[in-house]
Amino acid sequence: MSDYVRQNSVEIKYEHGDSWAILNPIEQSKKEKIEKYGTPLKDWDIQINYGVKTGLNEAFIIDEETRDKLVKADPKSAELIRPILRGKDIKRDGYEFKDLYVILAYFGSHKIIPTQYPAIYEHLKGFEKKLKQRGQCRYTSSGKPNSNGEYPGQHHWLELDNNPRQTYMDDFNRQKIMFSRISGNEPCFALDNDGYMTNDTGYIITGNNLEYLLEQLTSDVIWFAFRRFYMGGGIEKEFKVNNLASLPIPLPNTHPIELTDEEINFISSSVKP
Repeated sequence: MSDYVRQNSVEIKYEHGDSWAILNPIEQSKKEKIEKYGTPLKDWDIQINYGVKTGLNEAFIIDEETRDKLVKADPKSAELIRPILRGKDIKRDGYEFKDLYVILAYFGSHKIIPTQYPAIYEHLKGFEKKLKQRGQCRYTSSGKPNSNGEYPGQHHWLELDNNPRQTYMDDFNRQKIMFSRISGNEPCFALDNDGYMTNDTGYIITGNNLEYLLEQLTSDVIWFAFRRFYMGGGIEKEFKVNNLASLPIPLPNTHPIELTDEEINFISSSVKP
């Protein structure tokens, strides 16, 4: 047994905090090269953010028919309604819009919704009991009731969960890369210039050099590296923002990752669905 182990063992180099995986020599070589020439995404001029968390999708996520009814009843309703994509709607280099919309009841909007957006107010009022039962509407982050007297929890029952500010909403108006929380068998990253929102099964990346970054994220080399070296444990094929932030990608106009033919062939066979 000892001879077999000695003959078939592989030395693996790891730094403290690295995601742990057993790698063969080709994979080790690939990992060393990408870390030599790449810069972790956390050090890029970008921001990675989560999609909208409603706390009650049936109240805030509406279909096109409901959206049209609200706008017909009060044209100002359109100001608070935006198209939204779910993680499963985001594909490799594209997306499929399923005619779903989100009511952007941002933090503090409870002060204006009843008077300035009456149609939306009446719609949400139909879910008042369920909306008030949300944990964030009953308790603060400390687990205790709010002492200000205006509402008992972190936010008013008319509003989305997680207290989204207007500045957070504005990020979705910018050019961005969207990606699904669950990756599937291919890199589901897509560029958006049309102001789509995503729900909490999707994430967005904003910042500089997004077209270049998208090319890298959807390339076989980077996709293989992320899945094999940086995805970490937990739910299979689930993106964790911290793990994605550690992914090294060469910055624009820097030295590209040079691979041998053997490494290229190995990656090509590994990323096939």
